[in-house]
Amino acid sequence: MTALAGVVFGLALAAPPGPMNAIIAEESVVSGWRAGFRAGLGAMVADVLFFVLTLAGVVTVIDRYQVVRPALYLAGGLLMLYFAVGAIRAARSAASFTGDGQRASKGFRKTFALSLTNPYQIGFWLTVGVGLLESGSLDVLSYVPAAGDGLAGLLVVQTGSPALLFGFFAGIGLWIVTYPATLVSIGRRVDRFAPAVSALSAVVLAGFGLVFFVVGVGQIG
Repeated sequence: MTALAGVVFGLALAAPPGPMNAIIAEESVVSGWRAGFRAGLGAMVADVLFFVLTLAGVVTVIDRYQVVRPALYLAGGLLMLYFAVGAIRAARSAASFTGDGQRASKGFRKTFALSLTNPYQIGFWLTVGVGLLESGSLDVLSYVPAAGDGLAGLLVVQTGSPALLFGFFAGIGLWIVTYPATLVSIGRRVDRFAPAVSALSAVVLAGFGLVFFVVGVGQIG
């Protein structure tokens, strides 16, 4: 039961729309399942790295030095805007799904770099993430973006078990396997799916990039 709750928690955090899923989607419909999986793996590896660094106390530098957080917002925003330009180019060149792997995939590097400059992802590991191994309780569904308030209290589990952390990463792993596979399956049936997904990915990346950049500038001021 604890491991299953961890899986649900991992899926709940990995599935909502955002810049990581935008990159996974673009890579999947343009270069195939393996490219999409590698993009998802980049974000997952970053999570593992953050977990280890947080346990070691390294990530607390974000709270110790005030200049770090706005710098991360600015760097992350610029990266998202840069990747949005690439997604626009992919939307123009991808007439339909090919999945032949001819285009060199940079999805792993993209999501890994974005994760390293994502204050929200770092903040999660500074708070909730480390708490997964500490004795206490966790309201799993309350952390679902946009819908957490309505789901609060539906699935509360005891923390402090390695099984919960294992299930959490298993849930993320399940998402980065099935999400690209679903997109590829649809792309093989719908000719205009690849350019449409690439265009939507560009919009998502540009939107989040502008928000991050504005927040970073605001924190400097």
